Amino acid sequence: PFKCEICNNSCSLKGNLNQHIASIHEGKKPFNCVACDCSFSTKDNMNRHVKMVHEGKKPFKCEICDYSCSRKETMNRHIAEVHEEKKQFRCEICDYTCFQKSNLRQHVASVHEKKKTYKCELCKQRFSQKSSMKQHIAAVHEEKKQFKCEICDYTCFQKSDLKIHVASVHEKKKAYKCEFCEHSFSRKTNMKQHISSVHEKNKPFKCEICEYTCSRKSLMNKHVSSIHEKKMTFKC
Repeated sequence: PFKCEICNNSCSLKGNLNQHIASIHEGKKPFNCVACDCSFSTKDNMNRHVKMVHEGKKPFKCEICDYSCSRKETMNRHIAEVHEEKKQFRCEICDYTCFQKSNLRQHVASVHEKKKTYKCELCKQRFSQKSSMKQHIAAVHEEKKQFKCEICDYTCFQKSDLKIHVASVHEKKKAYKCEFCEHSFSRKTNMKQHISSVHEKNKPFKCEICEYTCSRKSLMNKHVSSIHEKKMTFKC
């Protein structure tokens, strides 16, 4: 195999290694989407993006739930991670587990090492992923929320969020039940977050100014904004 001299990644073909170095380490993404500002390292990835995001084509449908996607490998990953709960990569610092090693690296860098190299130029919020920053700009600053609920005024940036909204708010579906109390949730991540903060008393987010700690980053941002920056959300 051909091994990258910068990171531990290895490829079976030299062409794949060159592509890896160009896209990951040199940031080269020569293929630009004609419908939005996204750019890609390969033409196949760009075509897949156009079909999935702009044309809404997701031919692979999960036989267990309503999830659908544009790639077979993505579907295999979904089944293994969500339904079979195969998460072989475990964080050595916390209880986080995942299906891909790259996700574990990203988790360690963003959560434990606090590495957030991508900064929004409009509000200075930082992100560990460029895609997350672009999604933030589109949803928050450009207000691109193309998915609209047919029942209420709710709008969102991702179709998956709309499905969750309809299921939890209008259909009252909360499939994930806490084993310690009567609470139930529409998302598995919310249930795990609930268990961690309420029952296990985990508060990993610590304020750099005072002794305040909390279980969620959004709560920490709200705390800093309202207490230390004196930005009050609600005014009389």
